[in-house]
Amino acid sequence: MPNEDYAIVLDYLPKGKSNSFKSEPLAQIIGTEFFTLLEVVPKSELKIGEKIYVGKEERDKIEYIKRRVSFKELTSTAISELDKAIEKTITERNEDFLEFFNKAGSITIKRHQLELLPGFGKKHMLDLLAERQKKPFESFEDIAARVKLIPNPLGSLVKRILEELEFDDLKHYLFARPPPKPHGFQRR
Repeated sequence: MPNEDYAIVLDYLPKGKSNSFKSEPLAQIIGTEFFTLLEVVPKSELKIGEKIYVGKEERDKIEYIKRRVSFKELTSTAISELDKAIEKTITERNEDFLEFFNKAGSITIKRHQLELLPGFGKKHMLDLLAERQKKPFESFEDIAARVKLIPNPLGSLVKRILEELEFDDLKHYLFARPPPKPHGFQRR
């Protein structure tokens, strides 16, 4: 799977974690493409909410990517900033997420991708499919106006991505990179 090119800073720890062996600055970030949670060592001070480059080319603010982290390893500050960072990413990549509503398909005979969004059931899914057949959705406001009693589409996307980051036992991942398998994992 491709790597992240950009990320949003969730927390900046100028002296690193207190339980860390080595005292070095540390930041927890979330990628803007696959919502990958990472710990990085910055070259200089970072601001929470700042968008930074973490791709393969020369990085101006990041020394190196230390490791991938799980939701459980995030600091309380990082957790509190997570929903804002996800919402910012969805808003910036509006077209990609509208495309999800316009093109999402079935997972199985009885289950549809749209039903995985919190608050969306069979009725919402059927109404969405009928409306998008008439004309593709042009915005989240358009979805809310054309589909009766639908939960906030942007809010539902944020909640789904948070679920995908928090729980490592989900059967389907729509937006976030699945969590890494524990070391020593062997399939039998």
